[in-house]
Amino acid sequence: MKELLKKYENKTPEIVFNWKDSETEAEGWVVINSLRGGAAGGGTRMRKGLDMNEVLSLAKTMEIKFTVSGPAIGGAKSGINFDPKDPRKKGVLERWYGAVSPLLKSYYGTGGDLNVDEIHEVIPITEESGVWHPQEGVFNGHFKPTEADKINRIGQLRQGVIKVIENPDFSPSVSKKYTIADMITGFGVAEAVKQYYNIYGGDVKGKRAVVQGFGNVGAAAAFYLSQMGAKIVGIIDIAGGLINEDGFTFEEITELFLAKTGNTLIADNLIPFEEINKNIWALKTEIFAPCAASRLITIHQIDEMIDSGLEIISCGANVPFADKEIFFGPIMEHTDYKVSLIPDFISNCGMARVFAYFMERKVQMTDEAIFKDTSNIIRQALEKVHNKNKSKTEISATAFEIALNQLL
Repeated sequence: MKELLKKYENKTPEIVFNWKDSETEAEGWVVINSLRGGAAGGGTRMRKGLDMNEVLSLAKTMEIKFTVSGPAIGGAKSGINFDPKDPRKKGVLERWYGAVSPLLKSYYGTGGDLNVDEIHEVIPITEESGVWHPQEGVFNGHFKPTEADKINRIGQLRQGVIKVIENPDFSPSVSKKYTIADMITGFGVAEAVKQYYNIYGGDVKGKRAVVQGFGNVGAAAAFYLSQMGAKIVGIIDIAGGLINEDGFTFEEITELFLAKTGNTLIADNLIPFEEINKNIWALKTEIFAPCAASRLITIHQIDEMIDSGLEIISCGANVPFADKEIFFGPIMEHTDYKVSLIPDFISNCGMARVFAYFMERKVQMTDEAIFKDTSNIIRQALEKVHNKNKSKTEISATAFEIALNQLL
């Protein structure tokens, strides 16, 4: 696996598009790792200090994710080095999408990512640049549908991603109107835990869980884990955190979900970050869902959790470990060797899978069908791993080997 990984990491990307804004200091890159299957896909992120290497590593990550979620295309990513809080952001995005629109018409599909909103920014701004939908390039390059078929499938994709969830089983509040895009990634993180216990033995019910991050992904993962009967004993967020060693009730987790503002945990009894960051890792817990930023978790934190009975990690964040390596650094390898570690490209593939699902010919548009499809994809990926390696450890190494053999 290590040889395969090295070969994959060192492979030069097929296309690197570099852009410098004419009106601000913003600089952007599209990195297309490969045009496997005639197209490539990956979202657009914006943050101050972003560089081309970050975009490249994310493009390679997307390509691995597509081996699980489909479609069978190459990985890509867009990144803009600019402060997303700057009032000039909209203008930057308009000029950026104007510059990359030929790629988006031909063979590249994008979406929202860190600090760039799919529904309020990507879709309307790409439309202004003459792109029918941010995934149009994937339709044209990979699926090559007739014009009529393309119109139907783009309509299906557009409607599906922003579909308001009506089934109360999948939403913390039917009156507050949450969309598929709001909930599906966190659902996948929780579902990966459930499917893991189904395949490897055991039951999620009654297991204690710690969730890191309480944005869209972390809050949804906590909601679904709690709904499955897991006991959330700790939540850590940038603003602080909460601990309840008996586990929060499902009603309490739902209230916390509804109370959050944006991506921030809100609670009267919030423990300051410095304090919770010292204490949360030693809590008795079997499940850990890292759903905050990438490259945060240290080896010391992991070892504390392992000593406290940790069984499984389901990654909501891409590369959650504080390793320098693109994929499989020493902290991740150490963790994979000690506990069941479900890699991000399986556990957080929900959104990529939703795109793939709606790009297919006419599909069912019900909440049940959409969520069940993501659940099935995650189950199938874990079954493939289990067929190759029955052990509860080195799950990530096995999953990478399966993916890389498809790509190299």
